[in-house]
Amino acid sequence: MEVSDVEKSIGISAYATKSAGFGGVIRRKPEDFVVEEILTSGERASITPEAQFSGLGRYLVCVLIKRNWDTLLAVKAVAQQLGLSVERVAFAGIKDTKALTAQHISLYGARPEEVARIRIRGIKVVPVRYGNEKVSELLFGNRFAILVSSIPAEEDEVEKEVNSAKEELLALGGVLNFFGHQRFGTVRPVTHLVGKAIVKGDLEEAALVFLARSSVYEKLLVREIRDKLLETRNFEEAFAAFPRRFCYERLMLRHLVAYPNDFLGAFRRLPLRLRVLFVQAYQSFLFNRFLSERIKCGLGLNSVCVGDFAAALDEHGLPSVKGELATAENLAEFDVSVAKGLACVAVPLVGFRQSLSEGVEGEIERSILERESVSPENFESSKMPEVSVPGGLRAVLTPLIDFTADKPAEDATNSSHSQLRLRFSLRKSSYATIALREFMKPQNPVEAGF
Repeated sequence: MEVSDVEKSIGISAYATKSAGFGGVIRRKPEDFVVEEILTSGERASITPEAQFSGLGRYLVCVLIKRNWDTLLAVKAVAQQLGLSVERVAFAGIKDTKALTAQHISLYGARPEEVARIRIRGIKVVPVRYGNEKVSELLFGNRFAILVSSIPAEEDEVEKEVNSAKEELLALGGVLNFFGHQRFGTVRPVTHLVGKAIVKGDLEEAALVFLARSSVYEKLLVREIRDKLLETRNFEEAFAAFPRRFCYERLMLRHLVAYPNDFLGAFRRLPLRLRVLFVQAYQSFLFNRFLSERIKCGLGLNSVCVGDFAAALDEHGLPSVKGELATAENLAEFDVSVAKGLACVAVPLVGFRQSLSEGVEGEIERSILERESVSPENFESSKMPEVSVPGGLRAVLTPLIDFTADKPAEDATNSSHSQLRLRFSLRKSSYATIALREFMKPQNPVEAGF
């Protein structure tokens, strides 16, 4: 099955399954894409939390339910209403924006009665307990309930495709652990390009990519603003033209209006977590490239090759970000560990402390880095030290947990099409859209709602 150009642009050029896919669209409305966070204790953040409160501890643990909100902006809005700095609001993961999501947050310095007074459209915060640990240290993964609609196939054909892909993924041992489309920006996949420029120390290029690189999938007005900015470098004009919802662009542009050559200062107007995400997006792109080439070369995904990293799995089944290299002497031992579910095959997330693989996988990684003209050392930034990333390891597969599919039915808005809802859980840092692409095989992920 041919992979779309959009996916190739973010480093994804392979599928795990051979089924044709049934197409369709997701996220027709936010309620079609429901995400509920799961902690290592098994506690799930529900989109309909029950009013309860218990426990003792330093942090007030709440469930944050948001609809059509960026996670970073939602956390900032909650902090502002509580009169807290954003550093006092801890959360475990960034959830989808165009979705209905529920996740845990831990607040330092807030009382339940203050949280009850929060009034933000599209956001609800429900206190549930006190705890002594930040929720950012307790994440297991997420549970998804996703409606796929506008499927151009008969209901029995859809059911056949679902079962075919499901069986292939179960036989493989999981889903390819690519970083998903939202990591890079589906409509405008540029975050990794911003990160690459930062890694190479070219902050001017990084700023212009973020502010002025347009996409054919953006609205015409926004494309015109970006294209004109790229042509004129008139920051003041662009600041006036960008709609207010483009808050990150406007933060940078406001600084550049006053200090036209201070690109470092402009980036530092953005939240630190967002700046780090740019560099991590480039890490993610490289990982996707590594994994895509590994698949093309026919290397094992659930069996270890000489030169591969093997990462141990903890008591929750979560992989370590550290691991050991497989050699001819310990290869059989690692294969037994993988077969028993005690370890997994892992590929590097490039960083200044993470060594590359050896063997064939190592050759793949070094070849890609050479073509990108970067090295692991470049990920220790001298110009913006706070975004330096040490690197680590990432499993090549992620298990598809408790997968179920409703029986396909007639689409509620188009009687000539079908729809169905898929439910499954994934470990943290894994992407629902990567699982969905194996079932849907979208020819255009943007139009499909990815």
